[in-house]
Amino acid sequence: MADQTLTFTLDTGDVVIKLRPDLAPGHVARITKLASEGFYDGVVFHRVIPGFMAQGGDPTGTGTSGSRKPNLKAEFSKETHARGVCSMARTSDPNSANSQFFICLDDASFLDGQYTVWGEVIEGMDHVDALPKGEPPRSPGKIVKATVG
Repeated sequence: MADQTLTFTLDTGDVVIKLRPDLAPGHVARITKLASEGFYDGVVFHRVIPGFMAQGGDPTGTGTSGSRKPNLKAEFSKETHARGVCSMARTSDPNSANSQFFICLDDASFLDGQYTVWGEVIEGMDHVDALPKGEPPRSPGKIVKATVG
């Protein structure tokens, strides 16, 4: 069976993410369900920190909200948070991930074992790098469409 992918179409092009159900089956199931329901379409990257990560997945664009689905139980792994790795955002509660995620722009191995890794960018990392920076960015980049492949 071919690897399952998730594609975020940004204003600048497609970002293709190889999903990792072997690491986080519950999180991959949530993200693919939300994507197939159109949840991520039009959602902005509300926090983009150069040399660290780009965070999105909040329908309000504020970083304080998520989907109406219950929070997920943590699925931490030994996978390292390297450039291109996709992981779930959460509060101080390890079991609080919902719909927000981040894509590492650089090595962030200090997060290893504390956040759930669910995928890795395999194409289009240049489009992630091109997202407007800020917390929040003045004119944030957005996911035009999310599709599961």
